[in-house]
Amino acid sequence: MGDRVLCTVDGGVADVRLNRPAKLNALDSEMFAALAETGEALRAERGLRAVVLSGEGRSFCAGLDTSAFGAMAQGREWRPAGREPADPGAPSRGQRAVLAFRDLPVPVIAAVRGHALGGGLQLALGADIRIAAPGAVFAVLEVRWGLVPDMVGTQLLPRLVGPDVAAELIFTGRRVDAAEAHRIGLVTRIADDPLAAAHELAAEIAARSPDAVRAAKELLAITDYAAGLAAERAAFARLAGSPNQREAAAASLARRAPRFADPEEQP
Repeated sequence: MGDRVLCTVDGGVADVRLNRPAKLNALDSEMFAALAETGEALRAERGLRAVVLSGEGRSFCAGLDTSAFGAMAQGREWRPAGREPADPGAPSRGQRAVLAFRDLPVPVIAAVRGHALGGGLQLALGADIRIAAPGAVFAVLEVRWGLVPDMVGTQLLPRLVGPDVAAELIFTGRRVDAAEAHRIGLVTRIADDPLAAAHELAAEIAARSPDAVRAAKELLAITDYAAGLAAERAAFARLAGSPNQREAAAASLARRAPRFADPEEQP
């Protein structure tokens, strides 16, 4: 993954940081590849409980590198480097950079300061929870470049803010400050130090039963109502009486810290 994305894991919590601060963590070919590779590597990380996603420097991610738009203005096609999938129904490289985190089995928390624009906003949408600094700015900028969001944004944004608000933001490309982003449901909450707040929340999640947390994330991703009800029943039946569920109950009754096993370690 090179140096475009930094990743460390401590206490079951992965700290993932976009690492191009001089360019406000703008997305280039190397960044797209590094994001996808990092997400895929974390999927295989033993004992992973939560992920905190942020950007080095003063911005989360300012979107696609302007050199790409320069190429487009000259009539040259620009795509993230590397082979696109042969199957037209498979995710593109840009989509995979978001889905690599969206599809992780553990919660992902985005800590946003500065800019979350265009592809940067779509990357934040791939997180389960977004914590923003008071001065953060959000925008779906693609329309200003004659484009549409193509990193899962058209699918994820309406689920957060509703179809009409999503349409307004996508059609106009207008910028939204942190206060409005919180009001419309684009961010979960505002914190003076979003990175510290994200790690505090991640540590709290990491202390819960990993089986229950992973099952909850699966359930929250289901959009079909009937399928969701059936999945709820199945998940509850699967968890009830399991080793980690018994440990959670025993620890709560004894008012002690639980000692959970990683899902892979359970018989």
